[in-house]
Amino acid sequence: MSFLTISHLKKSFGATTVVHDFNLDIEKGEFISFLGPSGCGKTTVLRMVAGFETPTSGKISIGGRDVVNLKPNQRNIGMVFQAYALFPNMTVAQNVAFGLKVAKKPKAEIDATVHEMLSLIKLDHLAERYPYQLSGGQQQRVALARALATKPQVLLLDEPLSALDAKIRVSLREEIRAIQRKLGITTIFVTHDQEEALSISDRIVVMYEGNAEQVGAPFEIYNHPSSRFVASFVGTLNTLDATIRDATSGVITIDGKDIAIDRTRLNGHKNGDKISLAVRPEAVSLGEATDKRETTLDGKIDSVHFLGSVIRIRASLGENTVSFDTFNNPSAPPPSPGENVKVSLCAKDLLVLGH
Repeated sequence: MSFLTISHLKKSFGATTVVHDFNLDIEKGEFISFLGPSGCGKTTVLRMVAGFETPTSGKISIGGRDVVNLKPNQRNIGMVFQAYALFPNMTVAQNVAFGLKVAKKPKAEIDATVHEMLSLIKLDHLAERYPYQLSGGQQQRVALARALATKPQVLLLDEPLSALDAKIRVSLREEIRAIQRKLGITTIFVTHDQEEALSISDRIVVMYEGNAEQVGAPFEIYNHPSSRFVASFVGTLNTLDATIRDATSGVITIDGKDIAIDRTRLNGHKNGDKISLAVRPEAVSLGEATDKRETTLDGKIDSVHFLGSVIRIRASLGENTVSFDTFNNPSAPPPSPGENVKVSLCAKDLLVLGH
C-alpha cells in the first residue's frame, strides 16, 4: 500500500476546472517531481495536499489516514516555498525553532533539533545571523531546515530554487536530494525546470492543463514519452514530417528516403498517411551511417554555434530540419553554414507522435 495516495482529485474555481481527476500513489521515502508549464495545475495539487486549497472532489490520504478535512497544521507536513518566507526579525536559529515552539516542545528538545538541522544544512556557524545577512541560497537552506525541524511525514517543495541563479540552483538541488535521501522523507517537488526534475527525481509526474500526462522514472519519461506534449516539453526534440509508404511492413518516407521502423508503431495508420516523428538530438550524427541499422539523409548546414566542448549544429534535410550536438575536435573544424553534409540516424530512435 502506498504511503501518500491521491485519488480522483479535482479542483474548480467557479466554472473553470484547473485539476481534472488526478490520481497518484507515492511510496514512503520516494522523491516525486511535478513537472509542467505555468498554469498546468501542479502547484494547485501541491496546495491541496498541504491543506491550503480544498478539493472540489477526491481523496488525499497520508499513511492510511484521510486528510482532506484536516487543517494544514494537522497534517504533519513541511513546506518550502519559492519565496523564502523567513521571519526577518528572527535569527537563523529562531526561524528554525519557530515550529517547535508553536508545538510547545521542551527547550532542550528545541535546542537539540535546531543544532541538528543547522548541522544538516551546514549553516550552524550562522545561527545568530538574521535573514538579511544571508545569501539567497543560504536563506532557502534555512527555510528547508525550518520545514524539516518538526519531523514532517511529507515534505512539499514549491519551486524552491526558481529565485536563485543557475550555479546555486544546481548545488542546492543536489543538497536537497542528499538530505532527502538521508532522512528518507517522502517528498513532492514542484518545478517547471525539466533538468531539475530529470536529475533528482525517483519519478516524474508531467502535467498539462490539469491532467497528469505521464508518470514514470526520468529514463522512461525522456526516452518513451506517451504523448506529443511530453515528448516536446521534456528535453530538446526534433520533429520530422513523414509519409507512410507501407504500413504493413513499417516503411515510411522522410524527405524522399525510405526508412523501416517497427510496424507496430503505425497501428491505426494506413498507406499515404502523414505522420509526425520525433528524434532526440543525441540520436542524430554528422556523417555517413556506420551501422546497417542506421539511415543516411542528405542535408545542408543552416547554422553552427561553437559552445566550447560542444558544437551545436542545425541542418535542413529538405522539408525537415534537425538540431544536434557534436563534440569539439581541435583537429577537425566543424562544417560551415551552407555546406552540404550527410546526417545519420537510427530508425529505432524515431518516435511516432500521437496526440
